[in-house]
Amino acid sequence: MTVLKKVKTISEFHRTRQLPPPQHPLISVVDYAEVNILPEFHDCSWVFDFYFISLKKNFIAKIKYGQQSYDFDEGVMFFIGPGQVFKVERDPEASKERSGWMLLIHPDFIWNTPLSKQIRHYEFFGYTIHEALFVSFREETIMMGIIENIVQECNANLDRFSQNIIISQIETLLNYSERFYNRQFLTRKKTNHRILEQMETILDDYFNSGDLMGKGLPTVGYLGERLNMSPKYLSSLLRVLTGKSGVQHIHDRLIEKAKAQLSVTQLSIGEIAYALGFEHPQSFSKFFKSKTNISPLKFRQSFIDG
Repeated sequence: MTVLKKVKTISEFHRTRQLPPPQHPLISVVDYAEVNILPEFHDCSWVFDFYFISLKKNFIAKIKYGQQSYDFDEGVMFFIGPGQVFKVERDPEASKERSGWMLLIHPDFIWNTPLSKQIRHYEFFGYTIHEALFVSFREETIMMGIIENIVQECNANLDRFSQNIIISQIETLLNYSERFYNRQFLTRKKTNHRILEQMETILDDYFNSGDLMGKGLPTVGYLGERLNMSPKYLSSLLRVLTGKSGVQHIHDRLIEKAKAQLSVTQLSIGEIAYALGFEHPQSFSKFFKSKTNISPLKFRQSFIDG
């Protein structure tokens, strides 16, 4: 049975990895090659009370990304937010010649700064482990330069400028990460377009099931579960590839279904509303008009008149 291990402080993280105490209690950069997890924690799932950003190389394993598996042939980045449960299963045959870095940031370090609010909007902290960021050598070099700046500031004599300089470097790293994730969505077109096709099939099956009143509308969470990805990752992918969120895709499909029933059936507005999962016809009419700028009744009439 897998044990859940909660790590509240960065100092505790260092102890579980057999590392010397951090120089600063609220922020630390760790050399991945020096990490050695204590044996009693080998089969643990983890949850941290701080932000965890890492780039790992030579981590011999396979990771599932979307519907395909990829080798760790280049740098791979993970972003884990406070309270997120995760587990990485290592290959026991893997080489120990690993490298990379880990950046640990306690929320108290950025408390009462603009980053404390902005960091919540970086959706990749909500992605799962198998939705890692694969960075090229050039991208890895950029990230390493930023990490070296953070290490230099942490190792210097701290003054009243230190925190702001470190935070600005963290912001730069996060903004580059967002850029590189967008690049990843676009460069893996074959896989991602296959995901879009699968999503459309899932929505078709759902809307054709005839039980929307009982099941309600599909959610982004439902689509993500069927596609083996987190809702946030799916939404980010859709926005980059189509310019629409997951919710917008669901609503678009609902409107298509409504238009079809309004144009080719004799069902009343109320009957169509119930069939599409709305408890009240008024709610359906309001939703339809908000998406099409015309009421269901006028849409049907214009179709007939045409």
